[in-house]
Order: sequence, then C-alpha cells, then structure tokens
Amino acid sequence: MSLNQLYAVLLAGGLVLLASIAAARTAARLGLPSLLLFLAVGVILGEDVLGIRFDDALLAQTLGTSALAIILVEGGLSTRWTDLRRLVAPSALLATVGVGISVIVTAIGVHLILGMPWQTALLLSAVLSSTDSAAVFSVLRALPLPRRLAGMVEAESGFNDAPTVILVLVFSTAPADLPTPLQAAGQMLYQLTAGAVIGVTIGWAGVAALRYVALPATGLYPLATVGLGVIAFSAGGAAGASGIIAAYLSGIVLGNAALPHRAATRSFAEGLAWLAQIGLFVMLGLLVNPSELAPAIIPAVVVGLILLLAGRPVSVLLCLLPFRIPWREQAFISWAGLRGAVPVVLATFPIVAQVPGSDLLLDIVFVLIVIFTLIQGPTLPTVARLLGVIQPGQAREVNIESAPLDVLNADLLTVTVPPGSRLHGVEIFELRLPKPAVVTLIIRDGTAFVPDPGTRLHERDEILIVTTSTVREQVERRLRAVDRRGRLAHWYGETGAPDPHRLHADTAVNANPTQKGTSARCRSLVQPFREPEPSTTATPGQETASASSSPEKESAPSWSITVKTPTPQRRP
Repeated sequence: MSLNQLYAVLLAGGLVLLASIAAARTAARLGLPSLLLFLAVGVILGEDVLGIRFDDALLAQTLGTSALAIILVEGGLSTRWTDLRRLVAPSALLATVGVGISVIVTAIGVHLILGMPWQTALLLSAVLSSTDSAAVFSVLRALPLPRRLAGMVEAESGFNDAPTVILVLVFSTAPADLPTPLQAAGQMLYQLTAGAVIGVTIGWAGVAALRYVALPATGLYPLATVGLGVIAFSAGGAAGASGIIAAYLSGIVLGNAALPHRAATRSFAEGLAWLAQIGLFVMLGLLVNPSELAPAIIPAVVVGLILLLAGRPVSVLLCLLPFRIPWREQAFISWAGLRGAVPVVLATFPIVAQVPGSDLLLDIVFVLIVIFTLIQGPTLPTVARLLGVIQPGQAREVNIESAPLDVLNADLLTVTVPPGSRLHGVEIFELRLPKPAVVTLIIRDGTAFVPDPGTRLHERDEILIVTTSTVREQVERRLRAVDRRGRLAHWYGETGAPDPHRLHADTAVNANPTQKGTSARCRSLVQPFREPEPSTTATPGQETASASSSPEKESAPSWSITVKTPTPQRRP
C-alpha cells in the first residue's frame, strides 16, 4: 500500500467513524438503539449503494470476535458487583438453562412451521438466543426501573454469550460429528468453569499488579486494564475454555477494585467499546446485500415471532419460577430480550464452517435484528409503564457518577437534579449528608458557584460532592431518599435503597403492635407538614436560608473539611 492509498483509507475510515457517531446521536434522540443506524451506514457503503464489495466471512468472523472481546471487557468494567451479587443465581440460570430452553422451543417452532432441517433450525435458534444489554439500556437509561430488574437483564446479557457461542460451535459441526447431549453438557461445563477461573485469576493478578506498581503516566492505567481483559479473553480461548466468560469476569474484578484512575479507565474502555460496536455493525451492513434479502423477510418474521412470543417467555417463566419474581417483571424481561452484537458475530461461524444454508441464515439474522429492534426498542418504555414496573409521572432517579481522588482516597460525585425531582427547593444543609461528605460546587445554567448551607437546589442543577469511600454508599442513599420523598424522607421511612419498590422501615414499625404509639406519633408529625415552595427570587450563588417549621430542619452541618478537587468539565 502506497502512502497516498494509506491517506485515502484513513480519510474514508475517519468519515465513516464520524458518520456513525452522528448516527448514534440521532438514534438517541429518536429513542432507538444505535445499532440500527450503524447497520444503515454499512448498507449504504455496501455493494448495492456505494459499491464497496465485502464478502469475506472468515475476516468478518476474526474482526467480529476481536470487537466482541473489547465489548465484553467494557461490559465487565461497567458492572457494579454490589448490584450483581444478589442476582447471580437467577441471572446465571437464565443465561444457561434459559438459553437451552429458548433454543429448543424456538427450534421446534422453526422446524414445524418453516420446515427447516433440524440442524439449521437449532443453529439459527442458538445464534439468536443471546441478548444484548447495550441495546436494551440505550433505550431504558432514562426510565426509573427498579435496580433489581435492570440488573437482572444486564447480568443475564453478560453471562449468556458464552453458552450461546458453545451451542453455535456444536451445531456448526457436521451431523456425523455431533456430540451426544452428555458430551455437549460436559464440554459446556468445562468451558464455563475453566473460563471463569481464568478470568477471575487474571483479574485478581491484574488488581495486585496495578495497585503496587507505579506506572510513569496516567494514560497507561486504562491501557493496562483493557489489556488484562484481552489477555483473559485470549488465555481462555487458548485453553479451550470460554474466552467470553473469562473476559467478562476479569472486567468485573478489575472494575470493582480500588484501582488508580478508575474513571479514566472506564471512559477509555467505553470509547473502545463504541468503536468496536460501530465497526461490528458497519461490517455486517457491508456483508449483506439488500437486493438479496427478500427471501429472508418471511422466515425472519416467523422466527422472530416464535422467539418473542414462545421461546423467550417460556425460558424466563421456567427459570425464574424458584425465585418468586412477580409476573409483571417476568413479562418485561421477556420483552426486553433485544438482539445485538453477539448474533452478528455468531452468524459468520456457520458460513466459515460451510454449513448448508448458512448464507440464508445470515440474511435472516440481519432482517430479524432490524425488524424486531424497531418493534421492541421504541415500545420498551410503553411496555414498562403498562406492566407497572415503573410509575407514570414518577421522577427519574438522580444520575450519580464518580471519579476517584486518589490522594485523599475519596470520590467526586456528580449529581444531576432531574425535572420533577423532590431535590428541587431543598437547601444544602437539609440534605444532611454524612460527614465528611461536602457539597463543593453547583453548576446552574452554565455558571459555577460555591454554595453556602442555605443555597436551594433547582431542577437541572449539577452538584459536585466530595465524599470518602467509606461513606459514599450512605451519601448515595441519602440523595436517592430526598430525590423520592423530599427533605422529610426519613420521616416517611424512605431509606434510599437502590430498588425504590423495596419495603421501608416504617412498614415494619406500623406492623408491630408494641410500637403503635410511636407509629401514631410519626404520622401526626408528618401529615400536617407541607413543604414550602422554593424561592424564585434568589439568584445563583446568592441564595439565603428561608425560615421553615420543618421538624427535620436543624443547624447547618460543619463544612470544615477542605478538599482539593479537579476542575469540573461539563459534558457536551
């Protein structure tokens, strides 16, 4: 390749990247998963439109697997173990037994209705059995879902990739070489167990190294962290185990450890994951020709309906039966099974293995992803409201992000007050944050100022709070409590639990006959109280504390702690 050709390739790649970024912004405004517009970019670049020919399935599989490794590492880094640990059992069951049930039910329907051979029906069902958390949460990130529900969908999507890949590889072999069910189960058990051990081991080894080895530059920490995840992926594959589960678990271990520069690492990994997803879906758009998709439309619709209305609901119902999950949440989990990056990669496996009919299988996967993402994606918020897993008109949860202050062993929390939040009108001292947490800065209408204890919060304020790691969870719970019930959240029994639908402490008090006097007293204090309307005459930085008869209002907390914080930068 000459230098001029290199310039041309880089120019084309940069333009495609910028077009994909613009497509992601457009998709976010329309409430659609961005993968649809990435696919559209690939189709436009393809042979039927701009004339770029790409039909190398082996290269697509290689590049797709590499992109999948980055996506899984980032998924692990962004998963909070505190949210995941209580959901491991139901999520693991959905990701293993649930995948098997979904494949069997869908394959039976495909074989009986479309008349596909058993191998093709099983292979197609296995390719489509993996869900995609990025597609789901790109639509639902603004909805106040219970953390348990959102975490279960996220955890399932992280764990079910590995069993899906194993099933696709099994069904891609020649019929004479197919293993027995017992052999397939043993192979899956080994791959999952060995992959988990490799991922956790490399993750812990990486944590120990990054804690005690001082790197010469800040930018090397994100590179080292992502590199460890890629090593786990490769080591798992080289050992004949599941590289997917190894990459995901190593990311969880690394992402939940107290490592230097965690915020920079997560931002770097998120950017790499976006780049991987863009390349993955643009490549799939290049791989298919729209002029050849007509024969795949009817099979794709039939397969999608079988999966959506039978395979997925049956697997969710049977797997969650022991956990007494409400039927409304089960129905939402069934509807939220969007397909994304993994089926894109897996659709190339049978083509490389030269399975008969694999070209049609790729077209079916492409059409199904487009049609059912258009159906499920925009309707997920409506389905959530109809099922009652969120409350109509309920204020969104406050959005809290953190960046570590390594020298002080502290975190910088960024809190955005959403419209409708009861944080609006609350004075700083009424937040009652545990010491030594302190509100250091407020950004309002693009202007930053240092608040005093009597400063009132307004909707869309961005609040910067410095807190130590030991009291961070208490700070977040207090913010959530005031966000839901206002300055008297404690009197209402609101604890600020991550799941807003959990029962609060006042329920237990009211149900105890020995404490009826206390319960009645609490009710008599709370019911007559009416929160004062926030002042509309104060200007930013000049608010003063107003008189209030609130029984919760006390003297302002001490603000003697001194913290040096980095200069805040607003997101575009």
